[in-house]
Amino acid sequence: METIDIRENEEFIRLGQAMKKAGLVGSGIDAKFLIQDGQVKVNGEVETRRGKKLYPGDIFEFDGTEVKIAD
Repeated sequence: METIDIRENEEFIRLGQAMKKAGLVGSGIDAKFLIQDGQVKVNGEVETRRGKKLYPGDIFEFDGTEVKIAD
């Protein structure tokens, strides 16, 4: 499982941004379409909102890769 950090002064990261930061997509547009198509799970549930806020401890999954938001 991969882990990514949130920016120092922020309490959350949006799902589309997290996918980009993890290197799973090349752009926000790519993330938008994959999320809207139901191909991304957050904490085991399909998520269709690209702006979904992820907090430390949350886990998202795409194409067999799990990524945890660092505590």
